Amino acid sequence: MKKQGALAAGAAAVTVVLWASAFVAIRHVGQEISAGALSLGRLLVGSVLLGIFVFARPRRWPARGDWKFLLACGLLWFGVYNLALNEAEHHLDAGTTAMLVNIGPLLIALLAGVLLHEGFPRQLVMGSIVAFGGVVLIGLSSSSGSAETWGVVLCLVAAAAYAIGVVSQKPLLARLPALEVTWLSCVIGAIACLPFAPTLVRETADARPSTIWWVVFLGAFPTAIAFTTWAYALARTTAGRMGATTYLVPPITIFLGWLLLGESPAPLAYGGGALCLVGVAISRYRRRAVAAMPAVSVESPDSNPPSKS
Repeated sequence: MKKQGALAAGAAAVTVVLWASAFVAIRHVGQEISAGALSLGRLLVGSVLLGIFVFARPRRWPARGDWKFLLACGLLWFGVYNLALNEAEHHLDAGTTAMLVNIGPLLIALLAGVLLHEGFPRQLVMGSIVAFGGVVLIGLSSSSGSAETWGVVLCLVAAAAYAIGVVSQKPLLARLPALEVTWLSCVIGAIACLPFAPTLVRETADARPSTIWWVVFLGAFPTAIAFTTWAYALARTTAGRMGATTYLVPPITIFLGWLLLGESPAPLAYGGGALCLVGVAISRYRRRAVAAMPAVSVESPDSNPPSKS
């Protein structure tokens, strides 16, 4: 049990770091590749790589009732989320985008509490409030000092698609392997983005080789690997707790944006990042079970000893 918990925590950590890197990579690639073309390119790469591993092992085909969840996850999380996120980063810096999208965990906790009957544990609620306070603090100290309205709206759309996708994915993981769920969702998202195929061909023909490699990176690492490690960890915990883990993404994104893109956050952002870390720690904290002590009966000195038959 402890080993499984450690593996799930490690998988969640891989997801968080790779998803943070995605915000920075999207911001960089967006200078040459449009939102729709980037979404399709990323999902095609992810679908091919995941498909290689899926078909190299025995597969469990989804039941008829699973497809409604797969369609919701694939169309919303892999399709709409990517389109909205990529377009948002044409209007906002990587750090601000990551912060705004991270209202998603609060929506996940709300939807999971109602639809998946996970309830609203006090620590999860407290941790989410603290972490969301950190996100707000970072937003108030964004490097640009302002945010375009359309970019903000797109981030909210991405957050909603992300939350619904996660809640749709959770029931599937009780019946299907994480790798297969991720691959099918990625394929569905890629099919939904096929109208952007002519744009992808035209823009990649004109793009620098380094830009094309960044698209491959987005498909291989933040998509194929990170979504699979996410699904693995999600299968072993609640949707609310996993959603709260992604509050770690904005502070990491801010650091990478500063390091790679020269987007320097204001000093107040560091305080927001610290609050995010504290909030995640609170939401994921579990008290250790105290070993049950054998009951000791203490007899009153006035009690009579049991009679012998």
